[in-house]
Amino acid sequence: VDHWLQSTAEQGHQIAYDIEKGQRAFLKLLSSSDGFQCTENKRRTNRHLSNTVFNVMRGGIPIADYDVDCQDFREHIGKFNKNVVENNQAFCDALPEFLCIRELKERASATKDADLERLTAEYLPLAFSRRHGDPTRPWNRFAIHLRSDNGKTNLNYQGNWRDIFQNWEALSFSFPDFSSAMICRFVNATTADGYNPYRVTKDGFEWEEPTPGDPWANIGYWGDHQIIYLLKLLEWNRRVAPQELAQLLDSRTFVHANVPYRIKDFESMQADPQSTIDFDQDLSRRISQRVSQVGADGKLLTNQQNEIHRVTLLEKLLTLSLAKFSNFIPDGGIWLNTQRPEWNDANNALVGNGLSMVTTCYLYRWCSFLADWLNDHEAEGFALSREVAEFAGSIHHILSAHLPTGDEPLTAETRAAIVRKLSVAGANYRNNLYSERVSGEQQQVARVEIIGLLEKAKMHLEVCIRRNRREDGLYHAYNLLEWREDGLYVQHFYEMLEGQVAVLSSGLLSSKEALELLDALRESQLYRANQASYMLYPDRQLPRFMDKNIVPEDQIAACRLLQQLLEDGEESIVKRDVQGTVHFDGNFKNESDLRSALLALPPRYQSMVFQYSNQIAEIYENIFNHREFTGRSGTFFAYEGLGSIYWHMVSKLNLAVAESISAAIEKGVDAKTLESLKSHFQSVRAGVGSEKTPTQYGAFPTDPYSHTPENAGVKQPGMTGQVKEDILSRFAELGLHFEDGQVSFRLELFDDKELLSEDTEFQFYNLRGEHELLSVPAGSIAFTLCQVPITYRAGVEDRITVHFHCDSTDEQVVLGRTLGHDICRKLFSRSGEIHKIECEFQELKN
Repeated sequence: VDHWLQSTAEQGHQIAYDIEKGQRAFLKLLSSSDGFQCTENKRRTNRHLSNTVFNVMRGGIPIADYDVDCQDFREHIGKFNKNVVENNQAFCDALPEFLCIRELKERASATKDADLERLTAEYLPLAFSRRHGDPTRPWNRFAIHLRSDNGKTNLNYQGNWRDIFQNWEALSFSFPDFSSAMICRFVNATTADGYNPYRVTKDGFEWEEPTPGDPWANIGYWGDHQIIYLLKLLEWNRRVAPQELAQLLDSRTFVHANVPYRIKDFESMQADPQSTIDFDQDLSRRISQRVSQVGADGKLLTNQQNEIHRVTLLEKLLTLSLAKFSNFIPDGGIWLNTQRPEWNDANNALVGNGLSMVTTCYLYRWCSFLADWLNDHEAEGFALSREVAEFAGSIHHILSAHLPTGDEPLTAETRAAIVRKLSVAGANYRNNLYSERVSGEQQQVARVEIIGLLEKAKMHLEVCIRRNRREDGLYHAYNLLEWREDGLYVQHFYEMLEGQVAVLSSGLLSSKEALELLDALRESQLYRANQASYMLYPDRQLPRFMDKNIVPEDQIAACRLLQQLLEDGEESIVKRDVQGTVHFDGNFKNESDLRSALLALPPRYQSMVFQYSNQIAEIYENIFNHREFTGRSGTFFAYEGLGSIYWHMVSKLNLAVAESISAAIEKGVDAKTLESLKSHFQSVRAGVGSEKTPTQYGAFPTDPYSHTPENAGVKQPGMTGQVKEDILSRFAELGLHFEDGQVSFRLELFDDKELLSEDTEFQFYNLRGEHELLSVPAGSIAFTLCQVPITYRAGVEDRITVHFHCDSTDEQVVLGRTLGHDICRKLFSRSGEIHKIECEFQELKN
């Protein structure tokens, strides 16, 4: 903290600082995000504190609970839309210095100004956020700016899309009333064709632009974040505030980002699936002009009337769904055809020919959630933009006409026909969007029709997932597509940990199937015994340099053109070295380079080029096998590379197992199955870090790290997405279960060894910002939720005592293990009315 404050001062901000004051402020931030716990297992509590520190540093944190600095809010909406400020001057002038976010939303809603409501709904007064720290990318220079130019606390956040939203998920556990703002911020920055820009900041969003000569510059959309990251936020919000988003579902206050990317049509994708997006320079210039006139809202999609195109939350969610449905490949997964991989960019070479079973699994869970949500909704129908309604109708018709039946696999011809129909439906929607812009017309669609679309999609997705079960009991994570004259074929990859996590998280597997998968995983090549954990991919021996690029003599003998080139000494295609071995030209990067070189041969060879070029290309691909090249995951020996454990994915596995246990409890599975699942949870957790010695871990086990290469300790400390998963898993360990706006305490994963062996004082900062010491007797534990201390201890019956106000004897006793709606609303709102919560459980051992 001292270093950061000094740096800020050296940048020209002449602020007086006090290191002790700075430390107190930092500890208050960690208290507000529930970083402090008091149990017998000091390593776990310290690891949780470290995870909280890094989660806050990645995603930021509210520094005034739910209070909003109204001056910052006025400046914020002014940066987004100058017209909104001018049209609501009376509203802005009436704002006090500070205002609770809920009251601010109520005031904004009373104006009936859709843009003011939107900007208020997605406003997040976060501080302490940092840029992504990856030194290989020039934009991602590590920075945490504590003070703005005027010396005030800097309310700001910025980060890559996939970083900031995942860390907000964990943050929302401590600040539930901001979860809807996180969702609104997410969906309002997604595009009408179903994707998201690269970066999100408090002042808007950004995309990548073509920059000739810059090897890091590239355009495209990552494929998975629109589904699973948003889904987790939606699920959490519905658990803690089930009515909040339901009121927004058909509210026309949402918008689309207008990213100047133009995804090509199906024929172009089929011809070259690795080059599928054009950058619209003219649109980019028009957007820049509009931003200079209006503000950040100039980056939003407008309709044919040149007005901001406003849609409902349901339409935003459907748009993301339809984009994925239109890229569905039966038996293969979701087509990665937007020039970017998924979260794991170590597999970046899969772009174009790759199919994701990972997103397929998450899409199944997404459809289940949306269908369940809509089944609970009272509306008979919803008004959608005409273009989206027609798109949904087309996809629904195609999926219904090709429902999977029986266990018979599809023929390549049938698969190609389905894919063509789905892809053309998506292309038609996009082409209309790009060329005509949206009309602004609406069309009513029955709720049962939307549910029917989701259920049909689930049927296709389930069959696809089950057909991707391997003989060893694991599931495929990624596949490859191959277009041939007789249809579309799917080729499988080797096993990957990511696929097992995704299918466990999908909600499709029964408890018995989940247990079978975990048993198979433990016996697989993904398990690394010396770390008692799992690698991303099975380790393998790569060929040595001298063994590469060797053309077999029998294949040369079978190709007249290759023979002739060697005889003539024409070395632009192949060359025989001093040892007599034949190699392709080392400058070829891919098959395209080879074919270009063949066409550039002298005229005397061209008749043979026409006859043998496909044969030579096949020989070339058999040698280099570019189709199965994944990128650095198949060539590096660290990061997400060979023999390496990537700890974020292991923690995702841990959380997925915890979710499987929760589902098993709700299904009432037998005790043996439940105990076996719990054993797997404990085994995965033990491998993560805090249970290890420094020698085995390679560093302090209480700190999170990115990865562990083979024969080395952990590398890259702190700034890993793992921290989010670990925080959520820790809440699961402590037994917290959220549903229908209530908190229940389930102790199936709780470790009795965490109960204190002696009386202890629990230190934290309360909701008034005061340092507090709470006496915790032996046989108990303590932690905070929404900055309210909660203690566990053994009792003769299950009961919870809620103490109100520290200077009062007012209390409420709740029999059982569930806190009701009224108490939870006080808890989630961080109102300060609850001083502490004491839980007594029969299940705990003294």
